[in-house]
Amino acid sequence: MSLRTYTGPAPSDSVAPVAVGLGWFLAVATIALHIAFPLVADDQQATLAAYSVAIFFLASVTHATAYHRWRGFLIVGLALPAIGWGAERVGSTTGIPFGEYEYTDALGPLLGGVPVVVPLAWAMMGYPAYVAAATVVARARWLVPVVTAWSLMAWDFFLDPMMVELGAWQWVTTSPDLPGIPGIPLVNYVGWFGVGLVIGLVLLAIPARRASRAQPATLYLWVYASSVLASAVFFDRPGPAIVGGVALSLVALPYALRLWVDRG
Repeated sequence: MSLRTYTGPAPSDSVAPVAVGLGWFLAVATIALHIAFPLVADDQQATLAAYSVAIFFLASVTHATAYHRWRGFLIVGLALPAIGWGAERVGSTTGIPFGEYEYTDALGPLLGGVPVVVPLAWAMMGYPAYVAAATVVARARWLVPVVTAWSLMAWDFFLDPMMVELGAWQWVTTSPDLPGIPGIPLVNYVGWFGVGLVIGLVLLAIPARRASRAQPATLYLWVYASSVLASAVFFDRPGPAIVGGVALSLVALPYALRLWVDRG
């Protein structure tokens, strides 16, 4: 069954094995860095998080470029980081659409007041979230950006508490908040969904081909499983583990089932 999320010409069937191999190497490196995260000293975790974002981003860009050529590179490598930077720049200076917050330099260099790795994070997760969405709602093209946005918002249930604890940013407005995830305003998640919707709409220009799902699927499902485990076991964050685990499972579990059925 083909995925019906693109009406333009399909990319060439010729995929460079070197690029595919590099993408897998970067994906494995990303997972290794995530595994190392709870094992390093607290004062090194922010730096490790920045490196893992950069490697994850390169994995997504490499995969998109390998299968979709210039279209994949321009959208995942340039357009999505630009959208992420714009949203974060506006958000950190006006409070719209996430609420009032301030960045620190814990994640490394800043560009216009926004850590360079933050826009990369939107792209690194936006791409596998889009592939997941295009698989789960393959026959409803209009729903793909919505499901992509849901995945990104659900991921932030894990991400924001961790980054606040690392000192990457601090919230000025902290209420009303979600039960179990204190100190992060509800409007933040509305903002994440809105920006995620824009990202999902832009990504519709990329054909989410069935043959190219393995690497982004591995990273997406790894983020889901490892985020629940890390929040519940290693960092004593039961609220994010429950809320984020339930929210992201609404996409992750049907996605895993669809992959299993297709594999069979």
